[in-house]
Amino acid sequence: MCQIFVRANPLSYEATTRSIRLHGVVTSVRLENIFWDTLEEIGARDGMSVPQLLSKLYDELLEHRGDIPNFSSFLRVCGLRYMALQVDDRIPRDVNIPIRSLNPQAVLHGLRPNLVDIKAS
Repeated sequence: MCQIFVRANPLSYEATTRSIRLHGVVTSVRLENIFWDTLEEIGARDGMSVPQLLSKLYDELLEHRGDIPNFSSFLRVCGLRYMALQVDDRIPRDVNIPIRSLNPQAVLHGLRPNLVDIKAS
């Protein structure tokens, strides 16, 4: 079993720090390369660079929650959710289909309670 995991490319779990500008303030985000790759794919689906995607996610999370205690962890969860929703056929695997074209309620409908913020429904 463990061979499936231990044979991962070491570069995928190497962490990289990138500087981004959020509301005019430069900040650093440190993520493993596999998450940067996933965020690049998500952004590209909607014609956004990673900094543009992160800025949009930051703004929407701030509006929704009013507080962002750990943005890096949130971004990791975004990447994992994206992959899990693809596996569950809730987000098409075709990267030519923009995320913004999907109906969020339809994508999230019926997910396990630990995967959805029920207050947002």
